[in-house]
Amino acid sequence: MNGMSTTLAPALPAGEGSLQPVLAPYAQPDSRRSVLQIATSFLPFTLLWYLMYRSLELSYWITLALAVPAAGFLVRIFIIQHDCGHASFFQSIRLANAVGRVCGVLTLTPYRYWARFHAIHHATSSKLHDRPDVDFPTLTVREYLARSRWGKLRYRIWRNPLVLFGLGAPIHFLVRLRLPWIAPRSWKRERRSILGTNLALAGLYGGLALLLGWRAVLLVELPIMLVASWVGLWLFYVQHQFEDTYWEGPEGWSFVEAGLAGSSYYRLPPLLQWFTGSVGLHHIHHLATRIPNYRLQQCLVENPVLQQVPALTFWKSLRCASLKLWDEDRRRLVRFRDIPVS
Repeated sequence: MNGMSTTLAPALPAGEGSLQPVLAPYAQPDSRRSVLQIATSFLPFTLLWYLMYRSLELSYWITLALAVPAAGFLVRIFIIQHDCGHASFFQSIRLANAVGRVCGVLTLTPYRYWARFHAIHHATSSKLHDRPDVDFPTLTVREYLARSRWGKLRYRIWRNPLVLFGLGAPIHFLVRLRLPWIAPRSWKRERRSILGTNLALAGLYGGLALLLGWRAVLLVELPIMLVASWVGLWLFYVQHQFEDTYWEGPEGWSFVEAGLAGSSYYRLPPLLQWFTGSVGLHHIHHLATRIPNYRLQQCLVENPVLQQVPALTFWKSLRCASLKLWDEDRRRLVRFRDIPVS
């Protein structure tokens, strides 16, 4: 099978300041650590999965309680898939693709489609002049004020946290990622990835339903996917949608600034950082996508220059949900109440 080099976001380009020699030593996968991460993610997830089905005989409250850590391990599996898509998890592209596809079945996320989709995100991050649909649709204040009343209402509804996260996250993972036509016609491999993932899901959950019944499958799988989708979408949101983020037009856009200022340093408690594969150190990830998730913390600790960015704590991050528009004059994300009445 061919590699996925055409879908990878670039590593830190030469000529982008002095950060390249700082980051390059960490951009090497360690096969032992990668295998260990697979073991400490897949095995606990499988055990919790089994216990959830067994707990249906005792109490559904136990099942729901187990769904929370199970969702945590599923998020961790998604981080492995993410790293495989960046060619940062194994030296072998073939092995990374194989592991990524397995992860994609469990996370309901077609591997090749998502890898290309995500590469576009990296290529356009913080570009005010190039805001594709792969990210959270975000209007500038001027664009919003120029809309009709209906246009403003639609945008307000979409950006409502209950819609964006409560409904949007599960619909995205459970429904949207099942549709091959979300990929352009020219993305033939990516469309095959969606269809292949759907077939694998039909086999996996169809087999479980034959053995245990559809009711049991739904009672176990839905809580896991709901929690994991909410957490996953929130992480993706807060990585770039914070008040003092960085957006710039074509004349002034900088790769380094987009990484350091346009991607958050989301400082989570150690346990949450472990479950999320250090994805909160997102400013480093955007500067060098080939750094495996398990080297990000080491890279941060050993390089003070990477610590000199504002840290976003969990409690502070909750305020990000109210941010809706990019104010080009104040150069920050603002709330609806911060703009002129029209």
